[in-house]
Formats: sequence, C-alpha cells, structure tokens
Amino acid sequence: MNAKKFLFLTFLGFQLATGQQLMDQGFKLLESGDFDQARNFFDAYLQNDPTNKTALICYGRAVGLSGEPGKAIAHFGELKQQYPEDFEITVNLNEAHLWAGEFDTARPLYEDLVRSNPNSFVALLGYANTLSNLKEYTGALAWIEKAIALDTASISAKVSRKYIRLGYADRLIKEKNYGMAEDFLQENLLDFPSDRESLISLANMYLIQKEIGKAEEAYSSLATTRLDTIRALNGLSLASHLDHRNRHALTLATDALRKAEAIDDKTLKEQTRERFVQALIWNSQYRRAGKQIDSLEQVLPQQLWVKALRATLGMYTAKFNESLNEYDDILCIDSTAFDGNLGKANALFASDRIIPAYRAAFTTLSVYEGQVDAQGLVEKINGMHTPAIEDKAFFSFDNGNNVAFGNQVSTDIPFSTKFRTTLSYLYRNTENTTTSNKALTHTVLAGITYKLMPNTRLKAVAGFNVASFTGRQYTQPIVDLRFQLKSGRLQNLEVGYQRGVQNFNADLIEREIVMNHLGLNYNLGTTFNLGWYTQAMHTQQTDGNTRNLIFSSLYYNLTKLPAVKLGINYQYISFSDQFPSIYFSPESYQALEIFGDVRGSFSEKSSYYFNGAAGTQRVEDDDPSAVFRVEAGFRQQFSKRLWMELYGKYSNIASATATGFEFTELGVKIRWNLTELPLYYKKLLAQLKD
Repeated sequence: MNAKKFLFLTFLGFQLATGQQLMDQGFKLLESGDFDQARNFFDAYLQNDPTNKTALICYGRAVGLSGEPGKAIAHFGELKQQYPEDFEITVNLNEAHLWAGEFDTARPLYEDLVRSNPNSFVALLGYANTLSNLKEYTGALAWIEKAIALDTASISAKVSRKYIRLGYADRLIKEKNYGMAEDFLQENLLDFPSDRESLISLANMYLIQKEIGKAEEAYSSLATTRLDTIRALNGLSLASHLDHRNRHALTLATDALRKAEAIDDKTLKEQTRERFVQALIWNSQYRRAGKQIDSLEQVLPQQLWVKALRATLGMYTAKFNESLNEYDDILCIDSTAFDGNLGKANALFASDRIIPAYRAAFTTLSVYEGQVDAQGLVEKINGMHTPAIEDKAFFSFDNGNNVAFGNQVSTDIPFSTKFRTTLSYLYRNTENTTTSNKALTHTVLAGITYKLMPNTRLKAVAGFNVASFTGRQYTQPIVDLRFQLKSGRLQNLEVGYQRGVQNFNADLIEREIVMNHLGLNYNLGTTFNLGWYTQAMHTQQTDGNTRNLIFSSLYYNLTKLPAVKLGINYQYISFSDQFPSIYFSPESYQALEIFGDVRGSFSEKSSYYFNGAAGTQRVEDDDPSAVFRVEAGFRQQFSKRLWMELYGKYSNIASATATGFEFTELGVKIRWNLTELPLYYKKLLAQLKD
C-alpha cells in the first residue's frame, strides 16, 4: 500500500469515527426527550453532512416529537422515495403518523409492515400502539404480547402494555365490568409495583363501587415518594368524604397542604389547595372556604379549578345562580371541562330547571362516555318523573276501643317535567267495639300538579267521600288546593285550602262534620344547620265550630349520614266552642316537646327512619300531663322499580280526641314504577338531538 492510499484510508476512518462520536450527543438528546435541542443539533450536523441517512432519520424524529408531526411525515416521505426499501425509514414514517394522531392512516401501513416483517420488534410494537390509540384494546394486547415475546427485557414494550391495559380498564369501568378492569390494573402493578397511574385508576374504580377500604389501600400504596405521599393524602381525603367522615377528610387535606408547602410542583400544589378548600366546604366551614377562594382568585384569576371551587361553595350554600354563572364561565374557557359540564347539570337540577339539567347531563355524557355521576343524575331525574302505583294497607286501634283497617291505592303519572296527574282510592272501615258503631268510607280523588315556573307549583285535588253507616249514607265533595314556592334561598312557603270530612271514628263519621281549612306552612333553613318550621291553620266546621292551630318547630341538623335532627316543638290549639263529649275541642291546648329524627340506610337498598318526641301537654287549666309519640319504618328496594315499606306509629297526644288518648297504627306500603322510563323520555331525547 502506498503512502497516499494509507493516508486516505486513515483520514476516512477518522471522519467516520468522529461523525459517530459527534452524533452521540444528538442521540442522548433524543433519548432524554430534549427534542427541540436534538432538532437544532441534527439540523446543524446536516449542514456539513447533508446526505447522512442516520442524521436525516434522527432529524425527522426530533422534528416530529418536538411538535411538528406533519413536517416529519413530509420529511420521511421524501426519504422513503430515496430509499423505498429501507426498513428504518418505513418504521419512522409509520410512527410519524402516530405522532400526528393519524391512527386510521397508520393502521394499514403497520399491517403491511408486520405482514412482511412478522419478527420485527419495532413493527409489532408500533402496530400494538396503533390499535391501542384506536381503542381496539383486545387486538392491541395480543400484538404487544408478541412484541414482548421477541424482547422480554424491553421496558418500552412493557410501558406500552401498561397504557394499553390502562385504556382497556378505563373502558371496562365505564361498562361496569369492574372485575376484569381490576385484573388488568393488578397485572400492571406486577410489572410496575406502586405504579402511580394504575393505583389511581384502581382507587377511582373502588370509589365508584363504594369500596372505600380498598380505595384507601390503593391510595396508601401510592405513598412511596414525597410527591406521591401528597397525592395519596389528597385521595384519602376524598375517600373519607365519600365515606361520610368529613372531619377526617379535613385532617388529611390539612396534612397534605402542609407537606405541599415544601415542594416545587405547581400542579400538585394547586391540586392540594383545591382539595383543602373542598374539605372545608364538606365540613360546612363556608366562611373560611370563601376566604380561601377569595385569596386564590386574587393570584389566579380565571383559573378553572378556582372557579369550580366558587361554584361548589354556591351549591352547598344554595346560591345556585352564582354557581351557574361560574360553570358557564368555565365552559366558555373550556367546553369539555368535566367540572363545568357536570357541575352545570347539577346546578340546573338544584334550581328545578329539569329540561336544561337533562341537556347538560347528556352533554357531559357525550364528552365523558359512561360517566357514573352524570348517568346517576339522569336516572335520578327519570325516577322522579316515572309513572308509579302505590298501595298502602293499614290497621289502627286506640284506647277508646276504636279500630280501623283500610287500603289506599294511588297512582302518579307525570306526562312531562311540568305536568303530572294523580288518582287515588281509599277504603276505610271503622268500628267501636264497645258501642258496635260501624262506618265504611270510600274516598276517590283525582289531582293535577303544574309547575308554573322553577320552584313554583300549583296543586289541585278534587273528589268525593262516600260514608256508609247504620241505615244511612251520605256523599261529600273533597277539595285540596295548594300553592307552593321557594320564597327565598333556603326558604319554602305553602298556602292552601282543604275541604274534608271528620272520619277518625264511626261516631264522628255519622255526624257528617265538614271541615274547611285555610293553612300556611313555612320552612326556613340556614347554612349552619339550624332550621325553623311553622304551620298556621284556621278551620271552620259545619257544626258551627272553628279551630285555630299553630305549630312551630325549631330544629338542628346534627349529622348528614345518618341524617340526625334534634329540636323543640310547640303546638297551640283553640276551639271557639267546646264539645268534649263528641270530640276534643278545648278552648286552649298547648304542648311542648323535644323531638329527634334519624334517617339512614343499612345498605344501598335498605333504609330506615325513626322519630320520636316527648314532653308535656296542657288542656285549658288542667294539670300538665306527659306526651309521647314515636314513628318508625323500614324500606327495602327489590329493584329499580319496586320497593316495600313497613311502618308503625304510636301517639298519646291529646289533640287527636282527648287527654289520655292513645293511638297506634301499623301498615305496609308497596310502590311499583309502571314503566322503566318517563313517558316523555323518547320524545325528549329526539328534541335534544335536534
């Protein structure tokens, strides 16, 4: 070999080695995800070596991964024309379509590639990712397993499999196939112990299923780093809230907020601050929550999550219009925002704007397919407007030797969200076992309810009462008119007129005493759990007597679940004329009692209620006597359309007939929805689609 040739070969080898070493820096930039810098690096490199295929491929990848997949597709297309059989260029061209979100375009390209290269790891991996992006998870799992079989040590393939399983699990959760979803997520945890995304998906699924203990275990498993510990505390706070342990939820949220002060992760800090304010709201600390939101709005104006907090506070304090304004602002900024869509639906429902609430719920479901809360809201509205029939059978007796048994059948048929009709028939047989007096009554009523505007209703019921007793019968018309409205925030007002017949026992039925009642009911609630209910009624009777009644109750809502209410009741009754031998009609009667009311559930389908009161009563100038009453019931839901309730009640309150009176009633109610959906539902869906 002569000297010139030796020098040439030495120089060529030096150039190749130097070029590879120079590109190593670019390779590291690509591997580390610094795609903008990698793009600049390979662009400069190609200025000196414009035909270097490796550099051209790396440049195309850097361009596509830095946010310009269209340019990358064009770039690789040009390279494909120069090197039509080059496998590496083909793979990168196909992958560029994935970067661009052109999954339908990428699919046939990958199908050709895996057909011609069935043992190519990158081809199989790319095809699996394509199917995953097309949400064809079964096929994606099959192909990713083939890729992993070729390279069992590949982390990238296992990461792809993780995301395929996550996507598949998400779909299965929406389809309520929780068992299969759990299997996929647990398999992810075998590959990647304490994987954040898999644990969070598991926890969310358990929360949907109301398996709070399992959700807490998943969140606790997440706490392996300082940041994930904060994420875990945020999740545990939510789980505690859903388990009705709001004080504990606030303790956890406070701990998370304290830990978040020492981190630099802005997003996690905001999520933690958000959970803390939510926990304040859950604990009815509305003023404190409001101050927190005010401070957030000053430094983070127009932030969606801050607006969502303001809207949530409005929902809890019954300021529904303010909440709607916030949710509308959120949707103006991001029409797909979950908080905005579902929040608006709930606010509309709370405002008694049912058709707009339907529309907002369906919009939420169109964006978040199968979303459990949105589906639950639709089902709740449907349940309120589904035709139903109810049967009530009862038996009662008192210490005056009066016994009665009867049965009432009633139907409720909503024809729209504004208009519904009712029809009822009551059969009641009464007897006094001492005097042998008997009476039989048949009461037939038909009614309508019309919503004039949100939270404003007019109810009208009319019918007749037929009473039969020894050798005689009469018929009297029955009327019940009521006007109901929300007179203010947390305020309900009802005024009404009723025309009825005394039918408590056989003796009173025989006297054909008709009562005309004018009444007013008013309830005032507060955001600090205190409430006040008042009833005032004036009655004129056909026997010439009149009665005035005032009942007032001051109560406090002690807990939300079970719902425990404690309070004080006061009752005053006065008759203009006294007929003590016929019915209880004192010149003055007063009662003061302490009462408690508990309502809760044993399970999702079994619920109960219990209320009782004890105090003193005084008739005119008589000595005070004890008063006691109690009522309890148990309800079992057998299906979405059928439930049954057993109930019983006892009272010795004198206003029924006389001092010393004791009354007991036992009964059973059965309710069955006549249809699965409201009568208007199909028409409503068609209108909303239009």
